[in-house]
Amino acid sequence: MKKNDYFLHFLISHAKNYGFIYPSSEIYGGLNAIYDYGQYGVDLKNNIKEYWWKSMTQLHDNIVGLDSSILMHSNIWKASGHIKKFYDLLIDNKDSKKRYRPDILIKEFLLKNNYPKKEKILFRLNHLLKKNDLVGIRLLIKELNILDPKCKSNNWSDVHLFNMMFKISEKNEKDVLFLRPETAQGIFSNFSHVKQSSRMKIPFGIAQIGKSFRKEIIARQFLFRMREFEQMEMQFFIFPKEEKKWYTYWKKFRLKWHLELNLGEKNYQLQDHRQLAHYASAGTDIEFHFPFGFKELEGIHCRRDFDLKRHENFSNKKIRVFKEFQSYIPYVIETSLGVDRLFLAIFSSSLKKEKLKNGNYRIILKIPNYLSPIKAAIFPLVLKNGLPEIAKKIFNEIKIDYKLIYDKNPSIGKLYRRQDAIGTPLCFTIDYDTITTNTVTMRYRDSMKQKRIPIKKISNFIEKETGMKKILKKLSNYI
Repeated sequence: MKKNDYFLHFLISHAKNYGFIYPSSEIYGGLNAIYDYGQYGVDLKNNIKEYWWKSMTQLHDNIVGLDSSILMHSNIWKASGHIKKFYDLLIDNKDSKKRYRPDILIKEFLLKNNYPKKEKILFRLNHLLKKNDLVGIRLLIKELNILDPKCKSNNWSDVHLFNMMFKISEKNEKDVLFLRPETAQGIFSNFSHVKQSSRMKIPFGIAQIGKSFRKEIIARQFLFRMREFEQMEMQFFIFPKEEKKWYTYWKKFRLKWHLELNLGEKNYQLQDHRQLAHYASAGTDIEFHFPFGFKELEGIHCRRDFDLKRHENFSNKKIRVFKEFQSYIPYVIETSLGVDRLFLAIFSSSLKKEKLKNGNYRIILKIPNYLSPIKAAIFPLVLKNGLPEIAKKIFNEIKIDYKLIYDKNPSIGKLYRRQDAIGTPLCFTIDYDTITTNTVTMRYRDSMKQKRIPIKKISNFIEKETGMKKILKKLSNYI
């Protein structure tokens, strides 16, 4: 097993065994690329969303929030182009009955075989994709003699188009509904409502966190590509002449936001789009070094006035901004970040196996403290002489303000190891000295260092070590 494959297997196992991610419907055999968030996973996910939400809607006084519905009028998807253009390319192997995206099939073949004319072939592929030349792509696969990775057969079907939207109702044309494939259109269709009710002036943004659904052909690599996923998107409406200025600003700010997670600067890279979406004038991906290589984490795009103009035409309602007795349709800068992908980036870069001085190992999840699902753990050293009662009293007093764990086990070492594995930054142990000195032993997750502190200062230390306020204040300096 390759090193990266071994680590991904280890990561998936750890996520399941410690209550972060479960395979959905596993008691019935599971569903491909559908996952459930466990008790610690949901808290980590919510903390990630809170960090993004506050950095958008609290730090920026010209960005407001929205929560649009998953089900929307089918004309929204006609206007956006999703019904006619939201397709992936698909090719079937007739022997293995497996489906593949032909562009990925070709790219993986070139990478795996270290093909000598790789750049020339990629140039041809990009040209064929741009022309939507399905026959040409099929001929390229035949020319390279690409075999099915599973059964080593070259018995391929023709390349055809595959609409990625889930259709959920089709009694007649008017009743057709789709699960939304993106959250952005809910923002565009509500643009006039938000502008009027909030009295916002250009430039301003609308932020949204929500579920999206796509019939992915190749749904794999754990949380990276799923059929049901969550997005954190912000559409920033601007004067058309200021497109370059705001595009540059959001590229810089979003990268700063990611770097403040301290996952390692070398794990990030910016990748400008060679092939732009039909609605975009510029686009950049913030890529992260996942266990399977650098892949897109967040996209920043100039959408121009494409979406608002299309909705104006299809709805026959004016979607305009007035300035100096003239009306215009604003341009849009979009930032779009996958919650699940960011969860995977944080989890994969934080999970470590460390060798201790005594030669043993510990598994530790070095999640940024302010994102940790559990902020602190409270333990009694022994289960007698009133120590459990003292520990429980401290726990009950502090749990109102912070997410805590109370646990008891004859082995304090095992208690520490479990908290290391779920990423708890601080542990407080109540021992015999607590009875006489009103102090406890505080242990840090990352360094394993310990020190005694007064009981009355426990809350202060939790806030100091795990509070989000400090990181948000630092981010505000970049605005």
